[in-house]
Parts: sequence; C-alpha cells; structure tokens
Amino acid sequence: MNRRRFIKTVSASIPAISILPYLTSCSLSNKRQPNIVLILADDLGYGDLSCYGQTHFATPNIDKLAKEGMMFTQHYAGSPVCAPSRCVLMTGKHTGHSYVRGNMQAVPSGQLPLPASETTFAKILQANGYATGCFGKWGLGIAGSSGDPLNHGFDVFFGYHDQVLAHNSYPEYLYKNREKVYLDNEVQYVSKDHWSKGLGSVSSMKKEYSNDLIFEQAMNFMEANVDNPFFLYFPTTIPHDNGEAPRGERFEVPENEQFADKEWSDEEKAYASLVVKLDDYVGELEKKLEELNIADNTVFIFTSDNGALNPDNFENRFKSNGKLRGYKRDVYEGGIRVPLIVKWPGVVEPGSKSGHISGFQDYLTTVCDIAGIEHPETEDGISFMPTLVNSEQAAHTSLYWEFHWWKPSIRAMRLGKWKAVQMGPGENIELYDLDRDIEERFDVSTENPEILSKMRVMLDKARTPSEHWSW
Repeated sequence: MNRRRFIKTVSASIPAISILPYLTSCSLSNKRQPNIVLILADDLGYGDLSCYGQTHFATPNIDKLAKEGMMFTQHYAGSPVCAPSRCVLMTGKHTGHSYVRGNMQAVPSGQLPLPASETTFAKILQANGYATGCFGKWGLGIAGSSGDPLNHGFDVFFGYHDQVLAHNSYPEYLYKNREKVYLDNEVQYVSKDHWSKGLGSVSSMKKEYSNDLIFEQAMNFMEANVDNPFFLYFPTTIPHDNGEAPRGERFEVPENEQFADKEWSDEEKAYASLVVKLDDYVGELEKKLEELNIADNTVFIFTSDNGALNPDNFENRFKSNGKLRGYKRDVYEGGIRVPLIVKWPGVVEPGSKSGHISGFQDYLTTVCDIAGIEHPETEDGISFMPTLVNSEQAAHTSLYWEFHWWKPSIRAMRLGKWKAVQMGPGENIELYDLDRDIEERFDVSTENPEILSKMRVMLDKARTPSEHWSW
C-alpha cells in the first residue's frame, strides 16, 4: 500500500500534509529513515528527574540524554491519568475529541477499547515500512478487542493490556501478542467486591519481575530489526504503584539496598529505586544502540503519561512534581505537566532547552515528520519538529483537557500564559497567570473578567459530545 492510498484509507476525506521542507535542509533526505525510541514512564512527576530538579536521588543516564538533546519545560500529557493520556498520544486528539477520556473499565477486563478504525501514528509508521513494537502497558483494550495493539499499528506486543493487572509487577502472566505467557509467581487476586472487580492482585511469591522481562523483549526487538527502520514504544509501568498491596509494599522493585542508609520510609526507598531502575534502562538502551551502530540514526524520546501520585506517606520529601500544584488525577499543572527530552544526533542541538508549549496531541504529526512520512491533518496537534531543528515554530491557539470517571468531571484550558480550571460542571472557573504564578496559588478570575469570559466560551467549544463522557 502506498502512502497516499494509506492516508486516504485511515483518514477518509482528511487531507494529507506533505513532508516538511526542512527535512532536506537538515540533510535527512539522503539517510535511511531514523529509528524512533519512545519511552513513556508511568506516573513519573515533572520533578522526579535530577535534570528537572530532583536532589534526593540521581538519574544520570536521563540527565545525559538531556545534555545530548533538548529538554522541554512546558510539555503536557494528554490527561492526568493513564488510558486517556495514551489515547491522546496515539491519535493526536485531545480529550475534548478523543474516544477515551477517562479510565473506564470494560467487560470482562481492560479499559474502554479504542476503535480499530482510529488512526494512530503507529499505523502510519507500520504502513510506511517501519517495524513496530510495543513493550509495557498498553491500556487501550485487551487482546482480541478492537483496541488490541495489534489492531493499531504494532507488529509485536509484550506486556500488559489491562492497566489494573499492570499494578502488580510480579503478575501471574504477561501477554505476547494475543497469547498469555505464565510466570513463576504466586498471585492472589482481590475480592470481586473491590473496585477492580477482582482483577487487582498481590503476589506472595515474587520471582519474575515484569519490568525486567519486558525490557529484555524490547532489547531483542531492536536487535532483530537493526537492518530496517523501527519504532520501539516502551510504555513502562515504572514508577506506578500497586494500590492493592499493603502500605509499605506498594512500590514494587527487586531491591532498594542503594538507599538502605537513608532515613526514609520503605516506600520512599522503593520509589526512588524504581526511578533509578528506569534510569538504568535508559542507559542500557543507549548502550545497545551504540553496540548495534545505529545510535546516530535513532531519535530518542522520553516522557511520562501524567504527573506523580499524591505521596500521602512521603511527607512530600521528593517533591515529585516540583513546585507544581496537584498530582495525578488533577488538571492543575502537577497532574499534567511532564518531562520531555528528545535526543537526535546531528539534528537536535545538544544541551538545548525549549519553552514551546506542547502536548501529547502533537506526537502523531511530530513522529511522522521525524520519519519523513505524510500524515493526516489533525485538528488538535501541531508538530514540534520545527523546534527540534531550530526552525520557526507554530504555536497552539490553546490546549484543552477534560477528565472523567474518577471524580466529578473536571476540565482545564491553557491560553498562552492563562490557565482556566473548572472542578466540575456548574462550578466557578478558576483563572491563573502561569507567567507569574506557576504554582497556581492565586485565582485571578475576578481581576480579569474579559479573559475569563473568553475562556468560558472556548472551554465549551473545545469538546464534542461523546456516548461515554458527558459534561
């Protein structure tokens, strides 16, 4: 299938955008399409990396990634929780338009499955010659459903389809494509009266650690595809907790001896160890790319699916979200502003930083531009490729989020320096000036009635009706 026929197939009457002209100026046109490695951390906060301000533990490999690439300081996840954020990432539609807008559970398990007809950038890459692999937590539909990752552009999958099962890092089984791979762990599932409908679990015998197994498969995928361009999507479960485990055991990691001398709680030690383990994975991935002699033609992208969990027993020691207000499940900055680091040897200026306001809805266009592939127009996304190549960058008119199911539905919008937050239908709209008040401490709605009125109208226009999510 050629590119134009594919674009017409996946996007119906949506016109395609041509390959961006700056590809030639970057001397990319005479190279093989670059490999793309996308690491998506799970509940990693804006302040959890030492390059973003963490001082209690270090992430030297991710810091090195930042020194050799570009750090974004105003980058946003698609949602303050897992499933809708991943939907925005894959489809380029913000949560006012996306199919998944909350962590709704499906029957018999998994989350609301993404329709097979949705366009994802993985589908576009796959149709244009990329080998595609997903290793980790998918969260957009179980095996055999319309949301199965094999229906959305991936040649191979290894990990968890279901986010609830993914709470346990010593699970009964993982999936390889559509087949269960049973592990040597002893697992007890919670009662069916539990909110997880009996799918949450805790292991009494912990032998096989899922993250290490998944990482090994990701490394194997790179080795197997060294001779053709590949897209490696690594949505790890680190540092997500197991909410079904007892206090003190929620953050599951094989060992935390490196912090044994710290006067921290067991969970603090485990959390720090998880972030360090993720940093180790980054270092090993970079080393493998060098060994395979493909590092110079690989784009390395690192980000997180939402802000950090509220550390109610950490005494906020780590300040995982930095100075930002709120946590996971909030549409304040702490729930949605996340790290983004992009390394692209010979293209992205080493040690650079960008304040470009961007979000997960931008990945479909950006990734296609990186690969030099035509892509459908998207209503919500703007490629940040120009920022990567130090070219003139288009700006978002606004960014929008809505989040359902956990609490009364909440929503937010960013318009330049202004941020509007509405904590439920019928509630007053709060207004913050992020240039002066990054911590969102001072509601300035009464002082700025014209801005408030404008954003009220924009909030209502930003969403389309959904059979699953009402406002």
